[in-house]
Amino acid sequence: MKGLQLDNGTIKTFNSVPKSFGKIIGGFNTLNDTELEAFGFYNIVTPSITESQKLGDIEWDADNSVFTFPIQNKTFAQSLAELKAQKIENLKHSYGSELAKTDWIIIRAQEGTAAPQSTLDERAALRTECASKEAEINALSTKAQIADYSLPNLM
Repeated sequence: MKGLQLDNGTIKTFNSVPKSFGKIIGGFNTLNDTELEAFGFYNIVTPSITESQKLGDIEWDADNSVFTFPIQNKTFAQSLAELKAQKIENLKHSYGSELAKTDWIIIRAQEGTAAPQSTLDERAALRTECASKEAEINALSTKAQIADYSLPNLM
């Protein structure tokens, strides 16, 4: 992506370089970066952000000669306790879905067919892991830490 600062100070973004610009009727899109910069077209750099951050409005970074987005911290309407409860609910849902895959074996065991020890061990390990992750979430002390806490991908 390229950006161009207009005379009025606004920044126009381009997904691709236009074929024509100014006095160049065709082939403008074949110019190299140095040639494009002579016309004011510079790269747009999008920084990586976490779940607790957001990108601000595009701006010119003169130090690096690029257009970029400032990183801003998000504000959360929920309280710390509410965010923890929501994250733990999502955690338990994920682990519950994983446990549900073998629920039929446990039900069958209650009806008289023994469950394999490996299944029982896997289920116990999942419950232990879930409890450990829940303790980690409960130990977090800021809203940003909770938002940035990555739940395991069990699928």
